[in-house]
Amino acid sequence: MSHWSVMRLLVVMIICAACSPKKVVERIDTDTIIDLSGRWNDTDSRQVSEAMIIDCLNHPWITTHSTSSRGKKPVVIVGAIRNRSMEHVAIGTFINDIERAFINSGRVSVVASAVERDEIRAEKEDQRGFASLETIKEMGLERGADYMMTGEINSIEDREGGTQVTYYQVDLTLTNIETNEKIWLGQKKIKKLIERKRISF
Repeated sequence: MSHWSVMRLLVVMIICAACSPKKVVERIDTDTIIDLSGRWNDTDSRQVSEAMIIDCLNHPWITTHSTSSRGKKPVVIVGAIRNRSMEHVAIGTFINDIERAFINSGRVSVVASAVERDEIRAEKEDQRGFASLETIKEMGLERGADYMMTGEINSIEDREGGTQVTYYQVDLTLTNIETNEKIWLGQKKIKKLIERKRISF
């Protein structure tokens, strides 16, 4: 290989190295709002759940329950929240955010979901065979829920060129388990404008 060929090869390698993307990782506060793609994200999940639970707890049902139960806090279970949108939504995270908002309010007790209950009951069964008598947890002492929260997430997209509008609608329903009466209907809407700029040369 000639001297000039070697030099050209070195120049190409230097240019390629200079142009290669560099990865930078920075830790940021978890409350920082960052929208990269415009899709449903952790901020949407947290803000929607908090706003809807505040609205839920400011409706008459909770006062009615307190009066009829002599001041006892209502017991709520969060049931199925279905994702009917056109994108992936971490439903588990959204359910956790709802439960956290309920519990942090101090006005509602939240009981374990069906899946969680199965795991807890299996643990109780194990205790009966392996734990000491004074530490065994009894079966049949679970708190039954008074109300179940269910809901769904929907989305509509409209796109033209490099511009996209995404509309999300979250509907939640709180139902009296004993009577099947819907005692609260909540709705939260989010609209996002996403513009993808084209690079012109």
